[in-house]
Amino acid sequence: MVGVMGGIVLATATTASGGVVEAAQGRSFITSDGARLHYLEAGPAGAQTVLFVPGWTMPGWIFERQIEALSDRFHVLALDPRGQGESEVTRFGYTHARRGRDIGELIEQAANGPVVLVGWSLGVLDSLAWVAQAGDDRIAGLVLIDNSIGEEPAPGPAIPGTRAAEPIPLSAEERRARRAAFIAGMFAHDPGADYRARLTEQALRMTHEDERRLLAYDVPREYWRAAVHSTSRPVLYVVRPRWREQGTNLVRTHPNARMVVFEQAGHALFVDEAERFNALLLAFLDETKARHSEQDLQDTSPETPSTSVTRETAATSNARRNVLDHPGPWA
Repeated sequence: MVGVMGGIVLATATTASGGVVEAAQGRSFITSDGARLHYLEAGPAGAQTVLFVPGWTMPGWIFERQIEALSDRFHVLALDPRGQGESEVTRFGYTHARRGRDIGELIEQAANGPVVLVGWSLGVLDSLAWVAQAGDDRIAGLVLIDNSIGEEPAPGPAIPGTRAAEPIPLSAEERRARRAAFIAGMFAHDPGADYRARLTEQALRMTHEDERRLLAYDVPREYWRAAVHSTSRPVLYVVRPRWREQGTNLVRTHPNARMVVFEQAGHALFVDEAERFNALLLAFLDETKARHSEQDLQDTSPETPSTSVTRETAATSNARRNVLDHPGPWA
């Protein structure tokens, strides 16, 4: 592979990550600040694009079950954020603003039309950082998985033994052991020793100092709430019970938001309960596409202002009701 500056996409000829995701191709592009970022691509290029952004230190291939489930109908991208997966471990750029721009630059390079952006854990904040900077012109919908979004109540202090509570410095052995324990703790159902070992190996690529920078973005938590509420695009908030109250407040105050709680899953709930999550995501994608098509028809059809207001109010009312009692995969 030969690097090319200026945002050129560089394609590989092999399946992704040593065959971890057989349906995907590994590709790279160069960001505006010169970093080489890797991503996975699968599915028809002309279809609706779904972009997955993983969490702290995680590779994009952690979404392998989702890539496989979606790639027959959707154009699927899964980013390795800088320093993660197979992307370059840069010595700079570990801020919310830069990582948000990385997402936007990938969309400009590899996606046609608005995308459904799926962020998990730290990927929630990186995705919202891009929305805060660029608006929602390239957004068709947001899926935010298991992280705070700045709603009340605020999360509690870090628990000893978790990633945010790791002391500095750590020996290489201590760091690896803690990372392995952190990864094991992401799952309610053990995905297997080989799977955990692959994740652990890839989760140790950054320096400890840069890892901690990712856990200390220099914005108030209200920044994330403002980003979510800056868009009227559909928002699906998929969380464990820890974030239920934030989700309740989101649904109450955002006209197009839904919440689904996975009661028995771990932090990587899309791995623990992949079939349920995939059904949920596919339903959201289909509904988002239908709403977009309906909006296109409304934009091209003359109607009186009073009719427009009535229709919008009814749609908003239905959206709020569906969050709480939809009998399908939202439950």
